[in-house]
Amino acid sequence: MSKQELLLRNVRLETGFVRDKNNQVIATKTALFDMHITNGKIKTINAKGQLKNTTQHNNENDTQKVKTIDANGLLMLPTFQDMHVHIDKTYYGGDWQAAPWTGDIKHMIRLEEDLIPKLLPDSQRRAEACIQLLQSYGSTFARCHCNIDPVSGLRSLEHLQLALDKYKDSFTWEIAAFPQHGILYSQSEGLLREAAQMDIGFIGGLDPTIVDDDMKKSLDVMFDIALDYDKGVDIHLHEGLPSGKAVMKHMIQRVKESPSLQGKTFITHAYALAMLPEIELEDIAVQFAEYGIGIISSIPIGSNALPIPTLTKHQVNVRAGTDNIMDNFSPFGSGDMLQKANVCAQLYGWTDEYRLNRALKMITDQPLPLDDQGKQVWPLVGDDADFILVKASCSAEAVARLPKREAVYYKGNSIY
Repeated sequence: MSKQELLLRNVRLETGFVRDKNNQVIATKTALFDMHITNGKIKTINAKGQLKNTTQHNNENDTQKVKTIDANGLLMLPTFQDMHVHIDKTYYGGDWQAAPWTGDIKHMIRLEEDLIPKLLPDSQRRAEACIQLLQSYGSTFARCHCNIDPVSGLRSLEHLQLALDKYKDSFTWEIAAFPQHGILYSQSEGLLREAAQMDIGFIGGLDPTIVDDDMKKSLDVMFDIALDYDKGVDIHLHEGLPSGKAVMKHMIQRVKESPSLQGKTFITHAYALAMLPEIELEDIAVQFAEYGIGIISSIPIGSNALPIPTLTKHQVNVRAGTDNIMDNFSPFGSGDMLQKANVCAQLYGWTDEYRLNRALKMITDQPLPLDDQGKQVWPLVGDDADFILVKASCSAEAVARLPKREAVYYKGNSIY
């Protein structure tokens, strides 16, 4: 993607909180600014009307094109991250197809064994369609979980990497090698070790008690591969009590013994957390925070809704992901991470200005426009020019009302 120099005028930035006499946040202050963006970075930020419509180049051969855009008061938000999504085996990009009647996980594995060969020939194109969908909603990063199983071998991974590589100038990613059919159940350790040598970031696992029927061995294989190849860990854990709790306890112990995995170990779904008594939940949350074990959630509703407020109270790293975009497991994934922040706010009663604003923490790793005290910390001169423009008065309104993404920029270039 060619470099683009950009003058962005009349863009709305958040500048602080408005508090009542009880020091409660009741509104968000904003103002209009002009920005000069060059070489993918924010070069200057000026109050509206103070940025001249001229630029200087030190190199007479500089071929950058200067473009002026009037944002007309649109609000700037940081771009989003989808921390858990399956785009290697999606129906998206083809005709509508609902998910089948579901059985237990082993029934779903059998269905996949028949389905994967049908999806593989077109899986790269469908993955590309999913990337475009994510970008249209403001995501410029995704952690993609990719099937590693005896049916597809490494082909799903190869196709996914080809798709992602096409978007290397407008999208970033991590890949988790996911043994959807079980590490032990499908005898996939060898395949995982091969995948670990193919530019991935994480080794995955799946319900080691229910699927692999040997919790300790399954987890130890997963951790051993991660340690052998210097990868992180991101496991799918749908198990309830008591097995789900036992899995989490064993994972804590393994990470405690291997400091290199601290900050690189994640549990996705972790439904057992929703079933724990409060005192046990608090204890596990403290240990997750101490050893850098993060939680990734698709923000489910109903009995599997995670105790996110308790986890974040103890400084556990909790992030959101789409999970499925119209595939064999669910037809509901939209690819819209702002929608995930919205559902999170609805689930936990974050109806006030402050908590709606803070809900963005679930969907981005960039600083929010305001820190917890209301100091403006984003965007700053020198930051990457990765941002979204929406028709909203503030972040809280954007989370509550889900405005259309009017524009998405990555490294100063328009990607939507």
